[in-house]
Amino acid sequence: MFSLGRSLLFCLLLGCVSTESIIATVGEDVTLICNYDAKHHGKLPACWGRGAIPNRGCDNEVIKADGTTVTSRLSERYLLKGDIGEGDVSLTIRQVEEGDSGMYGCRVEIPGWFNDHKHQLTLTVVAVRPNAPKVEIREVKPRTVTVRWSPVFDGGKPIESYLIDLHIIELSSRQTTEVYNPKLTQLTLAELRPAKAYDLRMFAINSVGRSDTSNVLTFTTKEAAPEGPPLDMQLEPLSSYTIKVTWKPPRPELRNGVLRSYSISYREYDPAGQQFKRWQHLSVPATRELESIVLSNLKPSARYGVIIQAKTDAGIGPASNAPLCSTLDEVHKSSTVSNIKSSSTAATWITADTTSTVQSVPDATVWGGSTPGITSVPPDPPVVELKEVRDNTFSIVWTPGFEGDTPITGYYLESKSANASWDYIKTVIDFSSNQTDATIIEMKPSTFNIRMFAKNSLATSGASNVLTITTGEGGHQRGDVLSTISTDTHAAASVDKSKGGHLAAIAVPVVLVLLVVGMVTTWKLLRIQQKKGNLNMWLTNGALRFRGAEPLQDL
Repeated sequence: MFSLGRSLLFCLLLGCVSTESIIATVGEDVTLICNYDAKHHGKLPACWGRGAIPNRGCDNEVIKADGTTVTSRLSERYLLKGDIGEGDVSLTIRQVEEGDSGMYGCRVEIPGWFNDHKHQLTLTVVAVRPNAPKVEIREVKPRTVTVRWSPVFDGGKPIESYLIDLHIIELSSRQTTEVYNPKLTQLTLAELRPAKAYDLRMFAINSVGRSDTSNVLTFTTKEAAPEGPPLDMQLEPLSSYTIKVTWKPPRPELRNGVLRSYSISYREYDPAGQQFKRWQHLSVPATRELESIVLSNLKPSARYGVIIQAKTDAGIGPASNAPLCSTLDEVHKSSTVSNIKSSSTAATWITADTTSTVQSVPDATVWGGSTPGITSVPPDPPVVELKEVRDNTFSIVWTPGFEGDTPITGYYLESKSANASWDYIKTVIDFSSNQTDATIIEMKPSTFNIRMFAKNSLATSGASNVLTITTGEGGHQRGDVLSTISTDTHAAASVDKSKGGHLAAIAVPVVLVLLVVGMVTTWKLLRIQQKKGNLNMWLTNGALRFRGAEPLQDL
């Protein structure tokens, strides 16, 4: 009884303080309640502060009202949204952050000793998982897809990475890759299969956890030329003038789209000259799983070579071939056969319901003289650098060169296996003219080469320096990659540093001599062109030839 009386006396002398705890998440608007009876006491001044409520006023004051309106505030984030004149002085903090956590005190100044109304609250603001990104497709190609998204609310903790989840619908298999670059808003996924349907979704990740899934993108990569040749090709002589050819389509996973037709090329082998004669070409619609064709109007007792290539709308694939096949020996020469042979200058092929005429392709194309015109200057190739490789992801930056006659309109990147030539390019990715960096996911870890080209409205640059990149071996920086500066289209030259001085001593005088000869030659050519108005030059087997009015020695 004595203890209770002492507590009541303490409250009367110092004022009792009610306390409350509130938990909120980052980004929310939070309201801390504080009310008094304005009808009984009238309109009274009130304040909010951070920390324990002192004997007078509010420490670390964040907002203050005179009973009618707000007279001061620390930030626009602090509001009194209730009816102040009716006694509602609840504090609203907009879009709370972790730094808003702590103790808050409300004081209403009621006249008289120890009459002030005091209300104290403890606010705890916790971070949450980030919001899910909204993804959209920017570009789809046969082996790549480029997606982009807008920055999302990070949940109060910085986004650390993005998780890409790719699902090949046909194979019911998934592949996930984590990209450790929180500033990314665009990404290219490479090494996809042509003409395949995919589902793609993303997650944003911070230290609290992983976001909900993004929207799911469903897309189908574009078709590409077949990667495999037709199978089980067989040649069978039917007569002295005909050979039957049968084959099957390429393996399904190597077709890269819908097969539209087959290209059949055949030519006679000349045993006397030990060489083949000119190719003849046919085109056969792709209609069934076992195709056949009969080559007719051939020569008796002659050997023929045949190759077949499958076609999609995107291009033509590699050829299948078989050993040379000989037509049968001629038994007799009837007048009918003789008439057929003499009247037919082109072979025919016959299937169950189709007949077509062979078109001869000339052995060589003869180019006529060119007419004077404006020579366009292409842009210089960009200089490419590797920024980072991490797991399956690599980032590159490039520096544009001279733009040529017209402004650069874009760039494109070529990729191939490290042990292949540039004749077997696997991936081509386009970039806009104002882009100078990119992050690419290589879906199949491997070692590969990349190079870039710049293009303007008139021409395309030569190849840039070549980078050799290995993905799937953990993160490393640009110092761990082999960068080759050569622009050779088939291989990059490597020069031993110890021999650099000797090569320079030889190369510099040679270059100077070539420059002088080139300047003199150019001057003479201009004189000739001014005299006659037409000059054609070309290189054949390394020899300089020219067509004009003056003899070559005048040069």
